Amino acid sequence: MDLAFTPEEQTFRQSVRDWVHANLPQDIAHKVHHNLHLTREDMQRWARILGKKGWLGHGWPEQFGGPGWNAVQKHLFEEECALAGAPRVVPFGPVMVAPVIMAFGSPEQQQRFLPGIASGDVWWSQGYSEPGSGSDLASLKTRAERKGDKYIVNGQKTWTTLGQYGDWIFCLVRTDSSGKPQTGISFLLIDMKSPGIQVRPIIMLDGGHEVNEVWFDNVEVPASNLVGEENKGWTYAKHLLSHERTNIADVNRSKRELERLKRIAKAEGAWDDTRFRDEIAKLEVDIVALEMLVLRVLSAEKSGKNSLDIAGLLKIRGSEIQQRYAELMMLAAGPYALPFIREAMEAGWQGDFPGGATGLAPLAATYFNMRKTTIYGGSNEVQRNIVAQTVLG
Repeated sequence: MDLAFTPEEQTFRQSVRDWVHANLPQDIAHKVHHNLHLTREDMQRWARILGKKGWLGHGWPEQFGGPGWNAVQKHLFEEECALAGAPRVVPFGPVMVAPVIMAFGSPEQQQRFLPGIASGDVWWSQGYSEPGSGSDLASLKTRAERKGDKYIVNGQKTWTTLGQYGDWIFCLVRTDSSGKPQTGISFLLIDMKSPGIQVRPIIMLDGGHEVNEVWFDNVEVPASNLVGEENKGWTYAKHLLSHERTNIADVNRSKRELERLKRIAKAEGAWDDTRFRDEIAKLEVDIVALEMLVLRVLSAEKSGKNSLDIAGLLKIRGSEIQQRYAELMMLAAGPYALPFIREAMEAGWQGDFPGGATGLAPLAATYFNMRKTTIYGGSNEVQRNIVAQTVLG
């Protein structure tokens, strides 16, 4: 197994780097490097730039309008974007629902939905978790009743990330309660402008509006928006979640944030503490180990071998690393990590202190926000059980 990049791959990396540096708006990159609030316009502006190039769906095959890159090329693209300060691609459309539509959707659904995802013009949201049905997703209660050529949907979804921006939402709904919980779930595509849908904000500790409740009150959905077969949605959900858990690992963002941690530690004097440097070194070792694990999977895919089914393991390690670098940034900045006044941040103040580092103010908010990473996408406790069953049988 050779984990070194070939000359052709290095050439590809350089071409991506040059394009990203030429096309990434610097105001957006500044916000990303300092972990400042990104507006919908910021995220969608970058998505449309990628879409115009044909790279928003960078993991898509050519038959669906993607670049047809192999696994290593996709990794190099994601790494160069992260290091340059590009926002993460909002995954719900291009990374999550699009592969489901490609694999299980009808030709009509593919023609209808994929172009808007590829261009960045249509914003998708995810309707999975419910009150009491998060890690135990099979217990979901949102119901869709078939009446003629439409479904009538009633229920509630929660923790819907950026759902206030959604044009469409893909939902798991219960269409049958007679058998095992997993066997009565279907996968529906729902227009969020439909009568009966209400989005209610969940305001977080930092005053941010990132997540939402979404309520469905007798919402009519055309039966043609059912993906695949009725009551087979659990199979499609597992296909989607494998993409989500790999995406959550996000080793490239961790590499970028590691460098930010070092900058803060040096500016605030924490770098002079050998024990603190030890903690940074241990974090860096774990990030390198996670990257090696990702590259092993990529190497197997490139050589045509079956890659290890380790999406759960990638999610566990990646999410724990994200929590650790957020905590170390807080410790390095000390009291300067605490202030967060959203109005001041929006006006351009970035936590600039005389003799100190720049952009410290969001650190406390980031720390608290990162506590969720070991819960969403399937809690780490559940993922450990899955990994143990895979290894031990």
